[in-house]
Amino acid sequence: MILKYVGKNVEVTDALKDVTAKKLSRLDKYFPKDIEGNVTFSTQRNRKIIEVTINLPGTIIRAEESSDDMYAAIDKAVDVLERQIRKHKTRLQRRYLNGETIRFENVAPLSIEEDEAEDEKPRIIRRKRFELKPMSAEEAILQMDLLGHNFFIYQDAESDEIAIVYKRKDGNYGLIEPFI
Repeated sequence: MILKYVGKNVEVTDALKDVTAKKLSRLDKYFPKDIEGNVTFSTQRNRKIIEVTINLPGTIIRAEESSDDMYAAIDKAVDVLERQIRKHKTRLQRRYLNGETIRFENVAPLSIEEDEAEDEKPRIIRRKRFELKPMSAEEAILQMDLLGHNFFIYQDAESDEIAIVYKRKDGNYGLIEPFI
């Protein structure tokens, strides 16, 4: 796995990089070696926060954990990532291969861009751009759950229209489809 490290209010030391790389190497068995990952270390109010994002072909796996100790946060994040990967692979195996093993294929990773502007008014502090790929509502819900988001925008495979799935407060899901 190819890791990129960023520190926000924290100096990223070689020791921190080494420990993180060693812990994340547990996940190497799930995908090819050339997969890219971003690791962001930050500190807020004496809490140490680590955010790990792994760009898998066609999906993104992400974990954000915090603790009083950065090394404990790293351990928590690796556990969360491993659970997400196993859950995702199990669903894919059941859906497509009837229980046979599966490996992630090489597909162009999604790109994320940040755009920050200095303003007093509410502003856009982050901009994400990604390629919409045709999928079913069930696949979109799986992606949304893997990312830990409350909504997900996708291109419906049947109608080729843009659609949005979202998580409702009652635990169910909603679907927004355009009406033209």
